[in-house]
Amino acid sequence: MRSRPYPGLVAVAAVAALTATACTAQNEAQQKPKEKTALFKPGSDIGYQKYGKNYPATKVKDVPGSCSYESISRKDYSGQTLKIISHAVPVIGEPTQLHAKQFEEITGGKVEVVNVPFGELHQKILTPLQAGQPAYDVMFYPSLWIGDLAPYLAPVPEKYLNTTGMQDVTAAYMDVATWDGMVVQYPVDGDRHYLKIRADVLKDPKWQAQYKTATGKDLRVPTTWAEYQDMAEAFSGKDFDGDGKKNYGSAEVTKRDDLTFSAFISRAAPYVKNPDVKGGVFFDEETMKPLINTPGFVRALQDMVKAKSTWAPGGANFGLGDEIFSFGGGQTLMSYSWDDAFIQAQQPDSRIRNTVEAAPLPGSTEVYNRTTKSWDKKANQAAYFTWGWTSAVAKASSHQEMAFDYLCFFSNEANTALDLAIGRFGVNPYRISHFAPEFWEKQGWDKDVAKAYVDTLSGMEENPNRVFDLRVPGVNQYMSALANGIAAALAGQESPQRALDGVAGEWAKITNQIGKDKVRSAYRNVVALEDES
Repeated sequence: MRSRPYPGLVAVAAVAALTATACTAQNEAQQKPKEKTALFKPGSDIGYQKYGKNYPATKVKDVPGSCSYESISRKDYSGQTLKIISHAVPVIGEPTQLHAKQFEEITGGKVEVVNVPFGELHQKILTPLQAGQPAYDVMFYPSLWIGDLAPYLAPVPEKYLNTTGMQDVTAAYMDVATWDGMVVQYPVDGDRHYLKIRADVLKDPKWQAQYKTATGKDLRVPTTWAEYQDMAEAFSGKDFDGDGKKNYGSAEVTKRDDLTFSAFISRAAPYVKNPDVKGGVFFDEETMKPLINTPGFVRALQDMVKAKSTWAPGGANFGLGDEIFSFGGGQTLMSYSWDDAFIQAQQPDSRIRNTVEAAPLPGSTEVYNRTTKSWDKKANQAAYFTWGWTSAVAKASSHQEMAFDYLCFFSNEANTALDLAIGRFGVNPYRISHFAPEFWEKQGWDKDVAKAYVDTLSGMEENPNRVFDLRVPGVNQYMSALANGIAAALAGQESPQRALDGVAGEWAKITNQIGKDKVRSAYRNVVALEDES
């Protein structure tokens, strides 16, 4: 992986920022804030409880720096209005609103936030940008949309790249924020898929004995998807936590229009990401022929269809929220998507708090080699960095300094420490400091839980065998086609092979519509991330 810091990126961003400043000198002059007396003392206690009873009483110290409460409160943005678009409340939308209110209080500026459901967000952001009439100064959106949005985004200026918070962002998430060597997204979140499991069940002698008798195997954290399936089957329909209600084996995101494509890629990663084969997993980089119907992907969809027997009632139509509360509420033994389910389980009022464990995504005992068109018989595990929320400033915004100050404030150390501990916020670890067990122990986590969590996340950062999302123009079309194929297989309407053959055909059409050279050029950015070690 690339070592930190990023002098090349800083230099490129600095040149771009100077160019942008020269082109919009008049607007830049108008948006410079006045200076005023700070409203906070250095190191002040920061908390959210005054904004509502549903915020924890936790307080943290304001960390000195240019993004701190103390520094931002010195700026007077009265008379200026910042327009922001974000996802619907609560996931990322709620912290957007909260920090907008705080920013108004301490700077005197006005901040207007529009919250949009996921299915409408892409169009609401991209259409005005393409028309040359950006409706918003600041945009929060899934980072995999960078292939569509990059031409319209303002590079992050050098002074923000040099802040303590930005310098602490992990290498992988600086990569996610970068397009063609330039940082155009402002990191506010770090998403990855990993395994969540009920450690109390694994450690219970009664369940250990029953599992051994039933399967002949030891009860342990699964290291392959086959082991995951065995455990999920063994525990589905049993009351493993003694509350008189049935529990189930696996909670997965399966709803067609609610991110099921990411769940599928998690399952596919160890079958398709061969560490000995470079060039990406979604397309042949030279011909742009889709690889989505090759044997590794088909094996993953076969696994997913088989897993249906281990899901809770309604599990065949689980959205992300359902998965979060199924595992986080104690209904299921395992899940494997974003951080939110684990953080939900670790909320102060959770009945399963400190009984859960984080671990790497299950792997496989063989991985497909698309060069030799055969299976390599070897253990394989792949880290999946799945989009994550990000933010950016419109290149055509006339309030760029106010916009970047807002994002700087949104992601300052105090706000991030508080946001990370609120499961519904959707803000997950993306800085090196977030991988310290002590950070989580301060939130009330047991030492063993905190260690397993940070070891899992930091291990993904070090894993050279990585899968990133498809970040190309038209990504929504590609992922919608994939979700349709997955849904058809899960519903029993088509075999996994036939379903993915149909997806491959749709992908080829989408590529031809957008332009093969255009998609290939963007896809090479993804390949570069995956092949970097």
